[in-house]
Formats: sequence, C-alpha cells, structure tokens
Amino acid sequence: MPVTSVDKDTENLTMTITTDLDAGVDRVWQMWADPRLLEQWWGPPTYPATFYEHGFEPGGVAKYYMTSPEGQKFGGLWDMNSVEEPSRIEFEDAFADEDGNVNPEMPRTRIRVDITELDGSGRSRMTITSNFSSAEAMEQLISMGMDEGMKLAVGQIDDLL
Repeated sequence: MPVTSVDKDTENLTMTITTDLDAGVDRVWQMWADPRLLEQWWGPPTYPATFYEHGFEPGGVAKYYMTSPEGQKFGGLWDMNSVEEPSRIEFEDAFADEDGNVNPEMPRTRIRVDITELDGSGRSRMTITSNFSSAEAMEQLISMGMDEGMKLAVGQIDDLL
C-alpha cells in the first residue's frame, strides 16, 4: 500500500510519514535490518542507496550514499540511538561527505521508526517521525524535497514485501 499520510507539524517541528503494509512486523523490520533490502527502498527511485556500513545496534553508525541518475553521489550517515527489534528504531540522520564525515553545514534530524501490528490482520503500520532542531532546519529540508523524497522511498517497500 502506498503512504497513507504525511503530516507536517511546524509547531512541534515534526514530519510524520505513515504507511500500512501487507506484511507482518518481523518482515517489515527486515526492511531496516538487512542493508541489502534497505538499499532497495531507502531514497527516491531515481536515487538508489548503497550502504557501505550498517552498524544496526545502539551506538552503531550506518553510512550510505545515494546516486543520482547522472552518477553524482550524495552521502548520509545515521548515528543509531536505539534499536528495539522488531518495533522501534531511533537515529540521528545527517548529510555526509564522500568519506562518510558529517557535513556540519547541514541540519541533522532525529528519526524514530515505529512498526506495529495492524488490527491482528498480519499487516503492519510503519510510522517514521522526523524531529527537526529548529523551524529553519525543517523549512530548509522540506524545501529540498525531504517530504516528497521520503514518500517516494517508503512507497517502494510494498514491491519488496
């Protein structure tokens, strides 16, 4: 199923993406835990991700880059804060350079992922909540297309399940 909602709350500096998926919680969890699966949906369809580090545990670091249709690489980094299999992940998301170092000129975002069973149906709901450090950071990232990019990325999960 496609994304069911994208809610932007400027007062609380959050953006929440919700999607209902035709798979159980454990299968949806694997979309995050397995870097090869994660590569198939993290990032918009025309900017596929490559994870070259995947420290999927508290205190771990995940490093990746997305490749544009023209071959440009855009780096990202996750500092993993909490990994509670199979229902919750929390990490700090940052832009990174080609060596995987955080770009201090770009805002960081705290992201929380919640995966819950949907009405005992064997289906799941995944909620991704991005918390921004300021109204300016939120405006900057959304103006860069973060909301649309996340919606397109998450929309690819159904085909993998």
